Amino acid sequence: MKTPILPVTALVAAAALALTACNGDTDDDAEATGTNDVAGASGEDSAETDEDVLAVVDHMYGPTEIPAPEDGDLRVVALGWSDAEIALALGVEPIAVHDWLGFGEENHGVGPWAADLVTGDPDVIPRSDGDIDYELIQSLEPDVILNVNSGYEEDEYNRLNDIAPTVSGPEGAENFNPGWEDHTRLVAEALGLAEEGEQLVADTQAQIDEVRQAHPEFEGVEAITGSKFGEAYGLSYSGDMRWDIIELLGFQMYGPAADMEPNQGFFADVSEEQVEVFDADVAVLFPIGYTLEDLASDPLISSLDVVAEDRAVLLDPEDDLVQAFSAGSPLSIELVLEELTPQLAEAVENLD
Repeated sequence: MKTPILPVTALVAAAALALTACNGDTDDDAEATGTNDVAGASGEDSAETDEDVLAVVDHMYGPTEIPAPEDGDLRVVALGWSDAEIALALGVEPIAVHDWLGFGEENHGVGPWAADLVTGDPDVIPRSDGDIDYELIQSLEPDVILNVNSGYEEDEYNRLNDIAPTVSGPEGAENFNPGWEDHTRLVAEALGLAEEGEQLVADTQAQIDEVRQAHPEFEGVEAITGSKFGEAYGLSYSGDMRWDIIELLGFQMYGPAADMEPNQGFFADVSEEQVEVFDADVAVLFPIGYTLEDLASDPLISSLDVVAEDRAVLLDPEDDLVQAFSAGSPLSIELVLEELTPQLAEAVENLD
């Protein structure tokens, strides 16, 4: 699975074609209605409007109209988690990247699986628990801001949208839970590459299906993905790619884990008294803020049958796989399928 999901050279060519357009004025009536409807105009004005608009993207805060750049080069600021990786998979290099997972400037703020696709020198915005540096973003003069996989704060969206057309998550999505398919589609639409985005989704799903078909032993096996962090533990649920990819490969959630109520949308805190919810047929466990040794030597974790019988996959936070597991972009999914699948197969084999 070393082959790129989509040929980058073909995507760059497609992006260049999609981003080359003439200037014109946006239809005032469409703006007045708040619909940004560029299809309702007629005659010469309609042609000018169509040429002037790169895309109209519907998301949770309504439609966002993205003008075609005058010189054909779309200036993209990628703020959402993994937004930049999806843009790169589509052949578009952002001018700035929010470094959610601390990959650093040497990786241009994206995972190693995507860093080789960067040929320029984008600004890397360090992850911060504080406010976004709006002045910095404004100084970059973006044509479009991607904030698709984010916290979905309306005030944040409004401030960003005042700087440049901003695309948020899909309607009805919970914070940081756009779903990898909708995430990919929204980023692609914002770049004027809707068809390429659909192809990227289809190709990624085909890779997942291929692995699932190659491992029928995964079907119906009860599993969990969990973590050790802080003073407690946690379980991943639907919407967290760290569980979704396991489910997509044919596993089903362990009953006691499924019976718990997620308290953060796609994540549930697990107390020391509840750690037995990890004791599935197969468990994928990873530390947050701890080392692999800390995880393996945890007395509660090591007491579980799933660990004692070598049916647990313990992930090293120093490995790219852990970061890819969290990133949930098409490019990182490719790496997860390649590196996690053999470990899952070995864990399932130990069930016998």
